[in-house]
Amino acid sequence: MRFDFTADEHVKVKIFLKKHEVSKGLLAKIKFRGGQILVNGQPQNATYLLDIGDLVVIDIPAEEGFETLEAIDYPLEFLFEDDHFLILNKPFGIASIPSVNHSNTIANYIKGYYVKQAYENQQVHIVTRLDRDTSGLMLFAKHGYAHARLDKQLQKKAIEKRYFALVKGAGVLEPQGNIIAPIARDIDSIITRRVAKGGKYAHTEYKIVESFGDIHLVDIRLHTGRTHQIRVHFSHIGFPLLGDDLYGGSLEHGIERQALHCHFLSFYHPFLEEQLEISSPLPDDFKNLITKLSII
Repeated sequence: MRFDFTADEHVKVKIFLKKHEVSKGLLAKIKFRGGQILVNGQPQNATYLLDIGDLVVIDIPAEEGFETLEAIDYPLEFLFEDDHFLILNKPFGIASIPSVNHSNTIANYIKGYYVKQAYENQQVHIVTRLDRDTSGLMLFAKHGYAHARLDKQLQKKAIEKRYFALVKGAGVLEPQGNIIAPIARDIDSIITRRVAKGGKYAHTEYKIVESFGDIHLVDIRLHTGRTHQIRVHFSHIGFPLLGDDLYGGSLEHGIERQALHCHFLSFYHPFLEEQLEISSPLPDDFKNLITKLSII
């Protein structure tokens, strides 16, 4: 895969490329795995001194897929795809990555898709993942350089994700608000989390979209990314997610998983040089319950 840049400083190639988030690791990959650096059409190394206006081209070698990740053919719903990124509308009930308990995962299906399409780069780069029973938007980079550039945005909290959740509680949920409470591992479990002094700072912002008695559809924005953050925070304020029996959610309304759906994703596309915004509609189990509640 080839990328080109115009030098705007009188500096070494490696210093100039660092401004474009080309890491030392990627430069090493270019050097030792069949890539090349060209300056004005001539092969050069990373220490070559550039003049302003020089055309710098990097050829990045193809990425082979990990042999340990099995490619599985499975129908997927893609909401965006170009040469650099892919955005999937993930169904609930499927884990993002393989583990001891899960082998048929989104990562397996994405590799299966890459193999079927005969893409040059076969490595699966997950930028944003979701829990097994959370549905909605997942973002993938289609090559390592794209992944590195979005990692920088993740570090700067420049990638925005918003979620819909169905929550239920006995008290009053304010129309909008912020839940700021530290989250730590549960003392008695390696899976669950809890609000606790000494935990990591966590900030969840929400707004009620619609209410049906004691059940509310809320639009949520995460300002931090702690494990189970939305589930823990809403349980903490007395409004656990429907279907989330791990954190006290009601199982009485036909929702068979935590009622959580990533419906909006926004990030700066570094190759198109524009902000990209993708939305996902409410999943069927949300819509079916809302329809039922609306006519009661």
